[in-house]
Amino acid sequence: MRAESPSAARTGAFIAVAVALFCIQVDFFALNLAIPGIADELGVTPSAAQWTLSAYMLAIGCFFIVGGRLGDVFGRRGTLLVGIALFAAGSVGCALAPGLALLVAARIVQGIGAGFVFPVSVAVISNAFPEASRARALGAAFGIANIGTALGPFVGGGFTEGPGWRWIFWLLAPLSAVALLIAVRYVPDSRDTSAPRQLDLIGCFTIVCTLAALTTAVERGSAWGWDSVRTLTLLGTSVLTGGLFLLRERLARHPLVDLRLFRNVPYVLVTGMGSVANMGYCVTVFVATLYLQGVRGLSPLMAGIVFLAPAVLVALAGPLGARLAPRMRPTAVMALAGAIAGTGMITLSHVTAWWLYVPVFAWCGLGLGLGWTFSSVATQQVVPTARAGEASGVLLTFLVTLGAIALAAAATTITAMTPERPPEEVYDTILRVGGAVILLVSVVVMAVRHRLALQGKVPPLSLHAPRPPADAGGSARNP
Repeated sequence: MRAESPSAARTGAFIAVAVALFCIQVDFFALNLAIPGIADELGVTPSAAQWTLSAYMLAIGCFFIVGGRLGDVFGRRGTLLVGIALFAAGSVGCALAPGLALLVAARIVQGIGAGFVFPVSVAVISNAFPEASRARALGAAFGIANIGTALGPFVGGGFTEGPGWRWIFWLLAPLSAVALLIAVRYVPDSRDTSAPRQLDLIGCFTIVCTLAALTTAVERGSAWGWDSVRTLTLLGTSVLTGGLFLLRERLARHPLVDLRLFRNVPYVLVTGMGSVANMGYCVTVFVATLYLQGVRGLSPLMAGIVFLAPAVLVALAGPLGARLAPRMRPTAVMALAGAIAGTGMITLSHVTAWWLYVPVFAWCGLGLGLGWTFSSVATQQVVPTARAGEASGVLLTFLVTLGAIALAAAATTITAMTPERPPEEVYDTILRVGGAVILLVSVVVMAVRHRLALQGKVPPLSLHAPRPPADAGGSARNP
């Protein structure tokens, strides 16, 4: 890599990461609206075409932890380049796929690439930028990525109704190639210098098996039946291999995940709050989609226009979190996000007038977006930078896996309750319960943090003390 000035290297690394994350977010949210078009063109049922989404979720969820630790051990630059290259190659494969089997295979390649890119991107920014500007850079990168979240449905719907769903991937392939070329030139390398260049392969195998079995069971449980042999077998497999993974990580000399990470109470609080916020985000988007089209009778296009308001606030959540980071402790920002999200969800369940529904929906987007976006920023403030990839990978695994579980639970609840109760009443109940849970978790986060402050284990909220160094697991920085 050609030597660059520190400023140019930071700018180039930021652009590469932001473009890569933008592509992943567009891809994640664009394909939902393309499922009917894929089914028609490939001559398969919509249920079969749904595997293009399930396979991607499976791959990305399984490789967050592996990708994050690969970057820490062998170098973040190389891992980022491999991840972007896999995503770009998978995009080309999706665009050219002649049948469903090859399309699903290409989506798995995309998902593995994205699973490498996301946690390593956070670590690349954390190590490229000085501590004073790190949160601002992460917030801006996630703000750009969240623009992809807002544009995803329009890209998916527009291309599907226009030139065809394959153009979703023809858009992503060159953008990913641009991110790759910029990363090759500008992204500096970094790694956990305290870790030997060894990867816990047994840990990788057991965690991938655990997450693959759990994700597949959650994704397909509604279609197969939650008491079916396939679903129960997969759930049992995930419990067994999950236990083996924990045992392996306790005994391994150089584990994939240092379990001391979970002794870092601020990290646990941030991860828990971020996971709950992402669960709320998944459920709210799902329920609002059903409400707008099923109860309000809006067309997909009009529903997409209503979604613009929360999408814009989600996009702004990244920069907002960056502005709050120097002024508030990470756990306090996460609790604030939960308070905004919880009150928004509960209020949304009570309003019907458009003049109030749209701004309240946007209020939900702000709180939920800030919760799951800032969690990635917050983890970098409460763990040492040497373990940034590992911490980010664990966080993202919780976010995606628990988000999928919440979505499946909401779908199952709606199916079970709608025969006896009107759909609108069921949707409102789900929003109220979800909002109450998020508010409760916010209170718990602040109560635990207050107790730690009284014990002298973390600084009070009113003080901006210097950030001390932290060890691999137990100590926290600026919690």
